[in-house]
Amino acid sequence: MISCPIRVLIADDHSIVREGLVSIIGREVDMKVVAAAATGRQTVELFWKHTPDVTLLDLRMPEMDGIEVMRAIHPRVPAARFLVLTIYDGDEEVFQALDAGALGYILKQDMVMSELLRAIRAVHSGLRWVPPGVAARLVEHLTQPELSGRQVEVLRLIVKGLSNKEIATTLSVTESTVKGYVNAILRKLGVTDRTQAAIVAVRRGIAYFE
Repeated sequence: MISCPIRVLIADDHSIVREGLVSIIGREVDMKVVAAAATGRQTVELFWKHTPDVTLLDLRMPEMDGIEVMRAIHPRVPAARFLVLTIYDGDEEVFQALDAGALGYILKQDMVMSELLRAIRAVHSGLRWVPPGVAARLVEHLTQPELSGRQVEVLRLIVKGLSNKEIATTLSVTESTVKGYVNAILRKLGVTDRTQAAIVAVRRGIAYFE
């Protein structure tokens, strides 16, 4: 008895990556690429059109990012299988992706094609696929004190190089309030100054240098 192939939706905004994945996955006898999307919004549309078995999803895409895509689909289809394929390994991204419904998380820079194919099969079977390095990031996230939403806002503005006074103006709060946020951020991140806080924020994927 011949089983049905795993129906895969590929979502990546880089055409070379997208076409390469279509070619590689298309050669597997137990897999079939049903569609390929270049934006987050197109991913959602193609998902509803094709209802794939596995969606191979980039985190950073135009219109909607990968997290938004999963949050738009997963509550309505809890059985949807998402495998994130990204260059971002910050623990914040890992946590958010898994929280939004991803079963697997693979880093493009470390990707071996045979591993990717095994990951697709594993995720299709309902198994989690998280490489050791990524899992370590997740453990780091879970063992650190959580920043509040406002603290994350302040931290991202610190990464942009804004002073306490500029942050206060941006958030419409007093400068003393900002100082309180900054002190709490330094304490929770286990650092002693704003520069170290910015570096940790970038490493964890909370913010990015522009």
